[in-house]
Amino acid sequence: MITGMGLLYMLLVGLVIGFIASAIMGDGGFGLLWSIVLGIVGSLVGGFVVGLFGFTAYGLLGQIIVGVIGACLVLFIAGMIRGRRTI
Repeated sequence: MITGMGLLYMLLVGLVIGFIASAIMGDGGFGLLWSIVLGIVGSLVGGFVVGLFGFTAYGLLGQIIVGVIGACLVLFIAGMIRGRRTI
């Protein structure tokens, strides 16, 4: 169960992750809500991908790094679907 502080923590970390990934991938201008959503989805994707390689993220910095990796992957795939990115 997510407590009030846990939800606030998740939203703030998601915002940071979404902002960093947008800046890295050059897809800025999502807005606050979409940056949070991108960060949370990116954290899930990043955790899955990093877990496939047998690694685990520890601490806040580890969570942010894994989340940014996942969010960049999500942005890359979304760009390919929209036809804006090529391999």
